[in-house]
Amino acid sequence: MRALKKVDYRILAELIKNSRLSDRQLAKNLGVSQPTVTRRRTMLEKEKLVEYTAIPDLRKLGFEILAFNFANWKQEASSEENIRVAKAFISKHPSVMFVSTGRGLGADRVSVSAHRNYADYHRYIQELKEHWGANIERIDSFIVSLQNDNILRNLSFKIT
Repeated sequence: MRALKKVDYRILAELIKNSRLSDRQLAKNLGVSQPTVTRRRTMLEKEKLVEYTAIPDLRKLGFEILAFNFANWKQEASSEENIRVAKAFISKHPSVMFVSTGRGLGADRVSVSAHRNYADYHRYIQELKEHWGANIERIDSFIVSLQNDNILRNLSFKIT
């Protein structure tokens, strides 16, 4: 990967705010030429430093629950074969938005998933335990109701 220039970080910051900006508008916002933005943006895309996606309003799509799931896995669960099988399991569950290793809250795995209702969430957790129970020491969830009026900011990666 090439070393990033200051303009690359500025382009990334603008794209986080609004990924739909044209190269022309980015150039205007940053005070650089449009060809510079096009060239640097193309490099950022090729290097996979920026990808584009939509973050829908989950509540408006009928999801009632956003679940943050924390688990502890047994050491042998990290084999290449288990990782391959885990990726296949995740691909069958499109409501799972993020899965990774990590540290904190007494867990070494975290996932984020959205569910239409509690029954849907419960089915997912049961299937997870049935499929991976031998590898999971424990799993805990923090469940967010998307139906309440106390959501101060919707899920977004936009930095404001």
